[in-house]
Amino acid sequence: MYVPALLLFGLFIFYPMVKGIRISFTDWDGYSPTFNWIGWDKYAQMLTDKKIFITMKNTLIYGLGSTLFQNLLGLAYALFLDQKIRGKGLVRTIVYLPVIISPLIMGYIWYFFFQYDGGAINDIRILFHQAPTDWLANGPVAVGIITFVNTYQFMGVAMIIYLAGLQSIPKDYYEAASIDGARWFARFQNVTLPLLMPSITINVVVNIIGGLKLFDVIVALTNGGPGYASQSLSTMMYNLYFARQDAGYAAALGNVMFILIGIVSLTLLRMLRKKEVSM
Repeated sequence: MYVPALLLFGLFIFYPMVKGIRISFTDWDGYSPTFNWIGWDKYAQMLTDKKIFITMKNTLIYGLGSTLFQNLLGLAYALFLDQKIRGKGLVRTIVYLPVIISPLIMGYIWYFFFQYDGGAINDIRILFHQAPTDWLANGPVAVGIITFVNTYQFMGVAMIIYLAGLQSIPKDYYEAASIDGARWFARFQNVTLPLLMPSITINVVVNIIGGLKLFDVIVALTNGGPGYASQSLSTMMYNLYFARQDAGYAAALGNVMFILIGIVSLTLLRMLRKKEVSM
């Protein structure tokens, strides 16, 4: 029963990964039938590539920033929707709706808000006699906008997971805490958060992986610009392969990204798992 799944895993995951490791030790341009074995040269090139440090910083901002805001907003929505209020089904649908949209399409939608010429935000500024701003031409601002768009799109996933976690907590614990005189924040701190740790673990690990390999939204909004100011490891790898025809360097960068995501996600998983408690 496992053989079909193992064959598919080997064909589409394991073989390309091994192939990518092999290519990273060559000078292959991605198209030629021949290539030369150059050893660790492409990995050594990263140490002197000034763009790699900007790219690494942006990647960490996308990963950590998106994870932080997605979890805070997702938890806030989940706590709100866990109450007995009218219309919470509609609110849940509205918050989750962006998740079903392609990230590339979502990026283009928000591009029409932030673009300089004819963008919705600049049109509003002009309406109030203010000069338009080229939001996406400023590197740090563009990084912040990309983080915001990614957070906006996927906070619905965090909300659903947190909501499921909240609804699985027995109400008896809250009643016992209330009898002991615990107020809302004390109940949240001592009952909700400890029992919500499995949901927090899932959300943090999934969000950090998604943020660190962010690609679609960046391509749609800035394509890594201005210059290299907003590119991530994923977009840099894409540009190296298709624009610069440097498949060896792109493969080496992909391997480094794989290691980075693995270290960060496994470290967080191990730390958060230690804080989980059983009901």
